[in-house]
Amino acid sequence: MDAMASLLNSFSLQAGVFYTGNICGVHDFEHDTRRGHLHLIRSGSVQVRGVTRRRFTVDEPTLMFLPRPDQHRLVADDGPGADVVCATVQFGESGANPVTASLPDLVQVPLVHMPGVDALLDLMFEEAFHEHPGRQGVLDRLCEVLMVRLLRHCMAHGVTQGGALAGLADAQLGRVLAGLHEHPERSWDLPTMAQLAGMSRARFATRFREVTAQTPADYLAAWRVMTAQRLLARGASIKQVADDVGYGSASALSRAFMRRIGLTPGQWIRQQAPG
Repeated sequence: MDAMASLLNSFSLQAGVFYTGNICGVHDFEHDTRRGHLHLIRSGSVQVRGVTRRRFTVDEPTLMFLPRPDQHRLVADDGPGADVVCATVQFGESGANPVTASLPDLVQVPLVHMPGVDALLDLMFEEAFHEHPGRQGVLDRLCEVLMVRLLRHCMAHGVTQGGALAGLADAQLGRVLAGLHEHPERSWDLPTMAQLAGMSRARFATRFREVTAQTPADYLAAWRVMTAQRLLARGASIKQVADDVGYGSASALSRAFMRRIGLTPGQWIRQQAPG
């Protein structure tokens, strides 16, 4: 399994296309704490407001992704308008995840810089303008493929702000992160990680912090707690989860939770309960 696949298996990608077609005038989008927003401008000119301090205009085919969207607005001319696809994008069960945490507040990529997506976009717009059976499911799956292509682009061109994606883009560190992601239960210490990366301990520790903006120990602790949260949310017992993520005892897991999120596992579970 490749490194990105192991990350996406842990924080499953789900896209929901909610608009396809031509827009004219003003279109508002609300603040969203759980999902990112993806806007694909296929043709036309669109003014974007609320994403950065200054409004700006997109006048070439462009893909925009807002990992942590605040309230924002798209404005298109009343005449020709603009052809767009708008979707929500979620990784895992909550808004907190290592994928979007690795990205800046706005990822904006002209489609000319993403060679090979033309056929994918043609399929999306073919589905968008026809009422074929299963249309929504096809659009959602195609949008997920487009999102993976965007993540590849971000990793290849350094469009990250540290974190998991930046680490996975580094050939040596990527081997270590893939190991941590797939086997958090193992006893990962600095010598073990450095050996897997093929580096000295000092060089590995320095390189890891430079690329991910975290120490290896902090990254591992954060990954273990996030993994524990996913398992607890699915109904696993605290003792079993402690074993599965490498803490060995419920008390050790509780201490890790308190350090990372300020709650015990039991308190966190109760906080997730409906109502």
